[in-house]
Amino acid sequence: MKSMKHLGVQTRLTIYAGKNADDATFGKGVATLLRGVAEAGSLNAAAKSIKMAYSKAWRIVKETEAGFGFLLIDRDGARGSTLTKEGKKLLLAYEQAEAEGSEFVSKRFKELIS
Repeated sequence: MKSMKHLGVQTRLTIYAGKNADDATFGKGVATLLRGVAEAGSLNAAAKSIKMAYSKAWRIVKETEAGFGFLLIDRDGARGSTLTKEGKKLLLAYEQAEAEGSEFVSKRFKELIS
């Protein structure tokens, strides 16, 4: 029988507002868009970089903002966009929690299958 040491595990973090994850959510997609806005200064550029229609990116961000009750992006028309204070804080918290959670789960998984 083959060893299980070659197996890996991947976790996905979802932040939600409300009573469960079926309500407004913040996950990999929204995080990728916000990271793109931070780097490129534009939601349109962020959407294009992941081959997503701008209208879909706009809808996703607006739905998340509405569900969470605060803005994630400051829009300045043709001049682009920047992350709000809350957007920066949420993105950083998401990235850190995801990294720490993935590290913990990966280590624990290896212990469990040893």
